[in-house]
Amino acid sequence: MVMPVILASGSEIRAQMLRQAGVDFDIQIARVDEQMIKEALVADGALPRDIADALAESKARKVAQKHYDAFVIGCDQVLEFNGNLLSKPKSPDEAIEQITAMRGERHTLLSAAVIYYEGKPIWRHVGQVRLRMRDATDAYISGYVERNWDSIQHSVGGYKLEEEGVRLFHSVEGDYFNVLGMPLLQLLAFLTLRGVIEQ
Repeated sequence: MVMPVILASGSEIRAQMLRQAGVDFDIQIARVDEQMIKEALVADGALPRDIADALAESKARKVAQKHYDAFVIGCDQVLEFNGNLLSKPKSPDEAIEQITAMRGERHTLLSAAVIYYEGKPIWRHVGQVRLRMRDATDAYISGYVERNWDSIQHSVGGYKLEEEGVRLFHSVEGDYFNVLGMPLLQLLAFLTLRGVIEQ
C-alpha cells in the first residue's frame, strides 16, 4: 500500500531535495502566521531550536487537519546570531545590514522538521549548523545583495549558500542539507523505517 506524503511548504529547495531523493510526494502550502508564532515564542523566552520546532509543527498540523491518512512534513529554519533571531530581510538595505553585522562572525542555522500522521506528531528533528562568514568588503556585500535580491529575499539572513552566497563564507560545520532548510538524512531514515519509502 502506498502511503501518501505531503510537504507542507512552498519552498522550492525543500521540494527539490525530496524529488532528487526519489520521494513521491504532493505539496500543500501551510497558511500559518509565522511572524505571530515567532514573536509569541520569543516573548516567552523560548530557545531558537524550540522556535524552529514549533514553527515546523504548526505547518504540519495545519495541513494534516485535512489529510488524516498522509505523512505530512512541516519544516522551518531559524538563524540565531549573538542571541537574536534573524528573519527574512524585508528590503535590500535590511539584507545588507544583516550580512554586514554577521561578517567575520559565527552564526547558527537550525532546521526543523516535524511529521504528522493520523492527527498527531509522530516524528521530529532539529538539525544544527554553525557557519562563519568571511570579512567581506562593503562593496562586495552591496553588490551581492543587488545581484541576488530576487532569490535571497526569501532566505533568513539574506543569503543562499547554494548560490553565490557561498562566497560570503569562511567555514561551515554541520550537515549541508540543514543549511538548505531540511534535516534530509534523518527524515529519509524515518520514512524508510516506517515503510513509506523503499528500504
